[in-house]
Formats: sequence, C-alpha cells, structure tokens
Amino acid sequence: MDEDKRRSFGTIGNQRPTLKTIAYMTGLGITTVSRALKDAPDIGADTKERVRLVAGQLGYHPNRAGVRLRTGKTNVIALVLSIEQELMGFSSQMVQGISEVLGGTQYHLVLTPHSFEKDPMVPVRYILDTGSADGVIISRIEPDDPRVRLMTERNLPFVTHGRTSMGIEHPYHDFDNTAFAYQAVERLAKRGRRHICLLAPQSRFAYYTHSRIGFERALADFGLSEVPMGRITTETSLEDIRAYSEKLSRLPQPPDGIISMSGSATIAIASGLEASGRKLGRNVDIVSKQSAEFLNWIRPEILAVNEDIRWAGRELAKALLARIDGAAPELLQSVSQPEWSIKSPQD
Repeated sequence: MDEDKRRSFGTIGNQRPTLKTIAYMTGLGITTVSRALKDAPDIGADTKERVRLVAGQLGYHPNRAGVRLRTGKTNVIALVLSIEQELMGFSSQMVQGISEVLGGTQYHLVLTPHSFEKDPMVPVRYILDTGSADGVIISRIEPDDPRVRLMTERNLPFVTHGRTSMGIEHPYHDFDNTAFAYQAVERLAKRGRRHICLLAPQSRFAYYTHSRIGFERALADFGLSEVPMGRITTETSLEDIRAYSEKLSRLPQPPDGIISMSGSATIAIASGLEASGRKLGRNVDIVSKQSAEFLNWIRPEILAVNEDIRWAGRELAKALLARIDGAAPELLQSVSQPEWSIKSPQD
C-alpha cells in the first residue's frame, strides 16, 4: 500500500482510518464501502472481500459515536454477571456461547460485572441512563425482579437467564430445576436412600422455588424424609459448606443422600462427608448439577447433571437479537432439560 496515500488519509499516527479512507484505497464509493462492510446482499462477494481486506490492513473499526449519532444504536450487547458466578467457568462459558452468536453480526459484547450482595439495580440503571447498550442479558433472576420491571417500563430490549413470576411477558432461557430436583430424588430413592438434603440457592432467587417444588413433590411420591440444611445455601462460603457437611454426617440420623445445585459446592460437601469417615457411593450418595463436565473426572461416584451454560448463552443471544428486531417476547422463551452425564445400572 502506498505510504503517501496512507499518510494523507489519516492511517498513520493517532488518526483513525475512516470509510473515506477505504473508499479511496479501493476506488469505490463511500456508500458501497459501508454496505460491503455490513454484508449487504446487493454487494458482490468480490467487492466485499476487497473492502474487508483493505479495512483489515488499515486497522479500520467503526466509530461507535458516529454509528450512534446516525442510527441511534450502539451495536453493543451488555452482559450483566454477578462476580459470585465466576466459579467453575460459568462466566467464560456464558460469554463463549453469546459470542458465537454475535460473531456474525454487528454487535459487540460488553461484560458488566457486579456484586449481587450490593444493589443489583446499579448496572441496569447505568446502562439505561447512559444508553450504552442496545440490549441487556441478566441472570440471578428473582420471582419479582425489579430489573425486569424497569427495563420493560423503559422499553430496553433484554433477556433473562431464568424466569420471573411477575406477570410480565419477557424473553428468557432457563434450566428446568424442578425436573432436576425431582429426578435427583428419584435416583437416590432407587439407590435405597431415605433421608435427603437439598443444598439450594438463597430463597430470593426464582430457581430456589423451582427446585423446592420438584424436591418436595418427589419426597412425597417416594415416601422419603428431608434433612434440613439450615441456613446453608449455594451462596455460603465453601469452607462453611464443608464444615456443615461434616457436622451433618455426625448426626445420629445423618443424610444418606444429598442434592447439590452447585458443582463447586459439591466438592466442599464431599470433602466434609469424607472427613467424618463416610464414603461416597457406599453409605451416602451425592447428586449434583454442574456447568462443566468435571465432577466425574475427580469423583466418579457423584451422580452429575449437566447444565449447558454455553448453550444457554447461545439461546439468550439469539432471543435478544430477535427481541431487538421486534419479535414478541412470548415467542422468545425456552427451557432446557437435565442431561445426566453418567447413568449407572442402578439408575
């Protein structure tokens, strides 16, 4: 590429290459260049390839401020994730799934981390007040979630990883925690387990209710009893989960089956059980959800169910793009079913 041309059109130094720069280098009109970069169907494949090649050589990136001024859009999707979800690769898998869908579009993903122990409304209010995203993905959903209400009122396209019960139709993708809890109890019953614990999330989250419904229904159906977990939840520190698991194991009537809604917590539970002298697969069984197939690598005795977070990311991204394009929210709702990673003859 001619060095004088590059200098004269701002491609050297601190100046950014523009559509005008690419148009000059390719001998095409600015409108043609713009449409080629947007993969317009009326632009030939050879022209698109030439424009993209030059754009790549120049290091061209769209000016977001300019795009926003012209179209009112940011071409940004905001993923609001709690930092508490970082264990066992949850965030990375979610981001990977979303990115696979956004990769063929004009949208870019921006991760907005926050602590759910603080005000979960803060990142959503910021996005709304600054207009910094065209759509939002949120998780850790509550049955009556104020974030859902606010974004609905402000007409900001969004999708939730989880379902509400507040009477507002909105896009979501969820995991069937009711089915998981029921099937987990069923498998423990088939193994002769009678006294069951459920390590659930905090009661403020929607999937707490879903898991309790399945758990209690199965206890009644199979005639089993519950050993309460007290105040211990999946949000409790791993050290405290381990200590409580050991304490439970030393009760006169300890649990012989434990269901865990968190893969990382499951490791702490197993450690506590074995510190008390109990053996997995012999006098106690654990059934656990996992977001990545790792539990059976380290403890094949654990009955594991996969919640495919990467797939969830893909479903969330597709639903959000459709919502941005105007699709009705009730058409953008999906629920994935439990996938048991290993099925023993006893199951």
